[in-house]
Amino acid sequence: MLGHSHATSGALGWSAAAAALPVSVLTYPVIDVVGDHHLGTVDLLLGVFLTAGAALLPDMDHPDGTIANTLGPVSELFCRIVSWIAGGHRKATHSFFFVALAGVGTWAGMTYLGRPFTLGLVFVLLALAVRALHLCPPGKGIRAWGTVLALALGGTFAMTHWISDAPPWLPFCVALGCLVHILGDCLTDRGCPLLWPYRRRLGIEIISRTGNKVETWVLAPLFMAGTLALLWYTITQLP
Repeated sequence: MLGHSHATSGALGWSAAAAALPVSVLTYPVIDVVGDHHLGTVDLLLGVFLTAGAALLPDMDHPDGTIANTLGPVSELFCRIVSWIAGGHRKATHSFFFVALAGVGTWAGMTYLGRPFTLGLVFVLLALAVRALHLCPPGKGIRAWGTVLALALGGTFAMTHWISDAPPWLPFCVALGCLVHILGDCLTDRGCPLLWPYRRRLGIEIISRTGNKVETWVLAPLFMAGTLALLWYTITQLP
């Protein structure tokens, strides 16, 4: 699937989870931070953008994907290193193991490294969302990644006023974005090694070719419409 489709499916996944799941699930394992309280409107909106960005993370093994083109030479070099370590695209980072690692790693970073880690992760996820949702000029040049850098920095600065040192829903948000990504890729002909290190790829082919008309003109718009509808529903139900 294209980066845009991954990002919009991540946003839809968060909106659906926030509408259907109890707060104890959304904030596990740091439920003690919020007790039985509900998530507020700010949390819901932040979660949409951050899950959209997190839905790109499994493609860090793609040396020419959306992540690689997000922050210029820095992100490109990073993705080439990850691709080399992983042995290529759609390997370890497209598995349930990576989903768990992303969620646990986020929780550990917030717990032991505090606010600097949280804001750094927010910056990265916002940068990915900006790139995937086409909120910047196309291409690989400085005009493109410079715009991403500026918008992500501005968004991170703005979020410092609303986001806590350890937002209890962030580990779930990151893990959910990764999960939605690999499930989306399982709809393509290549599938994913969900049970890695067992290498057999699993999937059901619905999208025969990345970027085809079904994905571009049907799925992506449905993801966006579903996200807006679920957000509206959830926010109107808040006390």
